[in-house]
Amino acid sequence: MNMENQTVMDLKAQQKANKIKDPKSDLVYYIICGLILFLLAVVIIYPLYYIVIASVSDPDAVMTGKVWLYPIKLTFSGYGQLFKTDNIWSSYGNTLIYTLFGTLFNVVLTIPAGWALSRDYLPFRKLIMVLLIITMFFGGGLVPYITLCRSLGLYQNPLILVIGGGVSVYNVFMCKSFFQSNVPQEVLEAAEIDGAGEIRTFFDLVLPIAKSIISVMVLFYAVGHWNNYIDAYIFNIDEEFYPLQTVLDGLLKATTGGEGDVVLEQMRAATQIKFTSIIVATVPILILYPMIEKHFGQGVLVGSFK
Repeated sequence: MNMENQTVMDLKAQQKANKIKDPKSDLVYYIICGLILFLLAVVIIYPLYYIVIASVSDPDAVMTGKVWLYPIKLTFSGYGQLFKTDNIWSSYGNTLIYTLFGTLFNVVLTIPAGWALSRDYLPFRKLIMVLLIITMFFGGGLVPYITLCRSLGLYQNPLILVIGGGVSVYNVFMCKSFFQSNVPQEVLEAAEIDGAGEIRTFFDLVLPIAKSIISVMVLFYAVGHWNNYIDAYIFNIDEEFYPLQTVLDGLLKATTGGEGDVVLEQMRAATQIKFTSIIVATVPILILYPMIEKHFGQGVLVGSFK
């Protein structure tokens, strides 16, 4: 019994001796790192905060630089003016449709392409990868692209806002790397022994594993579709099919002169619309991100083991 007590006491003494207090230099290091991180947080967060307070402040105060910590002469006239625009709500609906179906179209093409390129037994795999890489550095140009779309009947067709740029080669290679690193060969061999074919393996084993990369692809493509405004101009889409960003861009241009020379009233309207349009355009994406972000850290093998 005495031996056991002595052993316990020796272990406690050894643990106590192993505890090394952080020297003062470490404390200084942590303080400096904390200050740097705090400054970075301020640099990142303050512009977002400024947009919010500027959107509900008097435009004269914003133009004169009086707004920088809190709203001055709280007003929501900018939002009222924005939502009085005739096609603002229809453009919101158009953007939701383009984003929903466009993102679905992108993901349906990208995920299988990434999975196929990750398989060594894919015929002409290296040649396909070389051809895809070439498109990342060299493009045909805007005029040939418009000519091609015109020949396909997509010019002045809002469908181009859904299927245009259907695949990002960068995203395909990202999916390829994910599948190569996170899909165990043993799981695929077990599925093959059980008699599962390529299609059954992809839908029952690969897709459950790929929840995290699918979430990343959904976020990337959705943001791209939501922020797209130039294609409506390029393909001469009718105004009734304009996405939200195009309408906001046109509304902002309507409040300014051709070369930036504007009267005071136009400047006030442009100031209000500039900040309120940013809020209106970014809120849906800010709502979407937390809903997708939760999948990023999940274990990628849960689906296969189920």
